[in-house]
Amino acid sequence: MSEHVTATYVIETSLPLMQAAETLAGEQSTGTFVRVERESDAVRARFAAQVVDLEELPLTGDSALPGTVGDPALRRRARMRLRFPLDNFGPSIPNLQAAVAGNLFEIKELAAVKLTDLDLPPAFAARYGGPKFGLAGTRERMGRPDGAMIGTIVKPSIGLSPAELAEVVGELAEAGVDFIKDDELQGNGPSAPLADRVAAVMPVLHRYADRTGRMPMYAFNITDDIHLLEANHDLVVAAGGTCVMVCINMVGLAGLAHVRRFTQVPIHGHRAMFGAISRSPQVGFSFRAWQQLARLSGADHLHTNGISNKFYESDDEVLASIADVRTPLDGIAETVPVLSSGQWGGLAHATYRAVGSSDLLVLAGGGIHGHPDGAAAGVESMRAAWASAERGESTAQALAASPELRRATERFGAVRD
Repeated sequence: MSEHVTATYVIETSLPLMQAAETLAGEQSTGTFVRVERESDAVRARFAAQVVDLEELPLTGDSALPGTVGDPALRRRARMRLRFPLDNFGPSIPNLQAAVAGNLFEIKELAAVKLTDLDLPPAFAARYGGPKFGLAGTRERMGRPDGAMIGTIVKPSIGLSPAELAEVVGELAEAGVDFIKDDELQGNGPSAPLADRVAAVMPVLHRYADRTGRMPMYAFNITDDIHLLEANHDLVVAAGGTCVMVCINMVGLAGLAHVRRFTQVPIHGHRAMFGAISRSPQVGFSFRAWQQLARLSGADHLHTNGISNKFYESDDEVLASIADVRTPLDGIAETVPVLSSGQWGGLAHATYRAVGSSDLLVLAGGGIHGHPDGAAAGVESMRAAWASAERGESTAQALAASPELRRATERFGAVRD
């Protein structure tokens, strides 16, 4: 038997559940709304998607997708798995997506359909390769062999001139930060073009490295039209940069894989716009399914959100996302989970206890830049809190030992135990 991809969905429908499952399977493989002349039994045997299993679930009460047909009183919900022959699309992520997440979202017999998981054969890892650098390569280039990697986002997100950006970067470097990144809103605009930002920032980092022997990693946002990605990358590398950032959903997974082919530095994978394909419980991708494709396509770092975040995900959802990214995948290098969104030092102990590892890149924007005593104190409050958590100390011990963490609580509230 040839290899297969197994896709898991949660669906709602007013049709009998198996009929709805078979409708989805047919639409996404050999079928259409009627059986046609050349859809022979032999074709179906080799290429049709097959229903592996179906488990009925309780209804959630969510409203139906627009255009849904059928009697709402008959609606039922189920988790289903479909098996797609690899022969249908080969180890191609764009064509895989067309099969497991293409027209199915438009099937009017389905009141809800969400792709929640993927089980992929090794052929995908063999073709795409995953991260070139991963956790080990990131730590090596960052000069942080152990412990949580403490980073920040340039704030304000946009509006700083390249000269002002250089000042901020200098302050953060002196504060001992491990990682700095452009905001996803800062691309290659006329007010602060990528070339000007690189020219302003890299001399600051090189001077710091010449004096201390260690250079913070800066992720320049190279997101752009596909034909400009390589030139943007080369601009960063030529200046001695050690990381590039790609907004994955803006260039697509194929765009990310394109960057992976030529990159000479780690790729910081930002998930901006992910909520558009995941937030609804009725339609789209789960993070668990999507992150596999992003990792295979070459993301060395991947945003997972963080606990007590400012966005919509619960702590349980965030922790599941972190665990998903840390789960081994077909022998490829480890992708670094990136925690962000409302992070500060007071979350270190709760995060470390829940995750059980400090192989994390923890980004604090406001949590560093908004510290009452400035960014340097913000970095120190993060460093002290994470070091305390890693030593197994209590939050009370951490607060007693770090004036910067105590001052942070005045702005951000109580620490989480």
